[in-house]
Amino acid sequence: MKEDWLTWIKRIQGIAQSGLAYTENEYDKERYHELLDIAAEMLSSNSDYSFEKIKETFESELGYATPKLDTRGVVFKDEKILMVREKIDGSWTLPGGWADVGLTPSENVEREVLEEAGYKVKAIRLLGVYDRDKVKSAPPFPFQIYKMFFLCELIGGAHRDNIETDAAEFFSLNEIDKLKIAKVSPHQIKRMFELKTGGSPDFD
Repeated sequence: MKEDWLTWIKRIQGIAQSGLAYTENEYDKERYHELLDIAAEMLSSNSDYSFEKIKETFESELGYATPKLDTRGVVFKDEKILMVREKIDGSWTLPGGWADVGLTPSENVEREVLEEAGYKVKAIRLLGVYDRDKVKSAPPFPFQIYKMFFLCELIGGAHRDNIETDAAEFFSLNEIDKLKIAKVSPHQIKRMFELKTGGSPDFD
């Protein structure tokens, strides 16, 4: 199945990247680069990414291969959840993005909510940690991603124009199914409504 192929591709890429990080043998380096080429060819044939672009991306990753981290802010007001609309395709998502080096996960999510939604928040509780690959509707991506969802207390602010989003609004649970949603799944959003009042965090 397509999901299996994607997992195999990422495992091959991860083995090759980690091998290149540690080996000093020139013959082994050549073999690991060949593995990267194979993984790039496999992903290119099963996605809209070009072989050259995938190969360039794979070869730019250095060191031991580990999953990438994405933090998402879960902000409620009057039983509605905060969503931002992305300029690139008009889709809605929970505010968030890649975790930056030098910041804690909670600091990352607070910064992302402020930048994308314009709201100052305080991260108060971890609600879930999910593997992006487990979402069947997610488009292919070259690397494994863990998504961390933090419940955030709303302090204040309002949406302001930025390079990523053009709107920030609060939606009820019943309104979620009417939205074009990307980067998180409708099921994950619905779980946030269920977890906001308590309970142990979700995890894959």
